[in-house]
This record gives sequence, C-alpha cells and structure tokens, in this order.
Amino acid sequence: MPDADHLLVMTTTDSEERARRLAGTVIDHRLAACAQIDGPLTSVYRWQGETGTATEWRILFKTTADRYAALEAHLTREHTYDVPEIVATPVTAGSDAYLGWLRAQTRDE
Repeated sequence: MPDADHLLVMTTTDSEERARRLAGTVIDHRLAACAQIDGPLTSVYRWQGETGTATEWRILFKTTADRYAALEAHLTREHTYDVPEIVATPVTAGSDAYLGWLRAQTRDE
C-alpha cells in the first residue's frame, strides 16, 4: 500500500447501473467520501489468452489509506468481474478543507 494518507481508488464495471450500485454501497458503508462515475469508455484487454474489447464505466473513489483494505474487500466481494480492476493512487497534496472533509466522511458515526 502506498505511503499516503489519502487515496484515489479506481475500478471499472460493465454497466452504468452496476457502477451506480457499487458506488452507492461504498458510500453507504463510508468506505469512501465520494465516487465519480464516467463512461461509457472502451477497454481493450487480454484475458485468458485472447484480446477482448468491452464497454465499461469507470468509478473513481476518494478515500483514506486506513479505509483501503475494507474498500478493496467490498469491491472484490460485490464486483461481478472474476478479477476486478482495483488500483489505488496516492494523493500527495490537496486542500486542507477538502482532505478534512474526506477524512470526516470515511469515519464511522
């Protein structure tokens, strides 16, 4: 795991409905403060020895490093892909107000 207090975590899924559902459950469980969905986009990939193309929707979650393990477990459990893309990028800087809000929204009440 990156040595950062805040992370951007990305995944993709095969429909806007699934992306919205996945984003909603993550936010409801306070595993991220925000989820942004964009798409459709085209992915070209190699899977089981063959090249494939798919239409996908990307979800970008804003979270804290201490919530990452729970977020990854949730995405793995709830995702419909056999091997979902779950990639975390450290946030190296950000406004104090925004990062404070992010931390507050990922804490259990």
